[in-house]
Amino acid sequence: MIVMPGANTGFDCGMIFGQFPDKMGQLHSPEDKNGPPRQEFPWALDNGIFGAWEKGTEWSPDPLFRFLEKYSFLRPRWVVVPDQVADRDETLRRWEKYSPALRAFGVPLGFVVQDDMTEADPPECECLFVGGSTEWKWRHLRRWTKFHPHVHVGRVNTYRLLWQAHDAGAESCDGTGWFRGDRRQLAGLRAYLAESGGAGRPQLTLIDHV
Repeated sequence: MIVMPGANTGFDCGMIFGQFPDKMGQLHSPEDKNGPPRQEFPWALDNGIFGAWEKGTEWSPDPLFRFLEKYSFLRPRWVVVPDQVADRDETLRRWEKYSPALRAFGVPLGFVVQDDMTEADPPECECLFVGGSTEWKWRHLRRWTKFHPHVHVGRVNTYRLLWQAHDAGAESCDGTGWFRGDRRQLAGLRAYLAESGGAGRPQLTLIDHV
């Protein structure tokens, strides 16, 4: 599973990307001032809606399109089509509204599955991004990995959740908390990357599993 810790930079981030290049990537926000710095790392583009929702600010599609105008030639794994947090009907409406314009950039598209969606809801897309409420997301993750070959999980920020997403068959995940100064949390990311890369998964660990 590829871990995409936002568009973080800094010493710790650089070290981990250097140690585990085949297991790391970047999930960019349309608001990021810098584009993908290295083409050899996989990257994808979020739509910025969840961040705006968390902050209680109004979302605009303009930064998303501006980012693609500058960087779509670098070939993202996928671009998340605008959705609405935990709202099935509005997410489907926004797909119909925005996906044709995004397709014009020649990029693969990701569809966000939300609370109460079933396998009949997702349109044809290159990636299923499992969003929605936290409880619903984890309860239904395996259902989506059985349904679609390319599944990404949002908001994965602990060692335990990394393995939960891995064991469910997710292809990739993102998390913004790994490089905010919590050394135990960072140690959990390192442990997962080493163990899932062949070092073996220990039965007992001192890493925080919460």
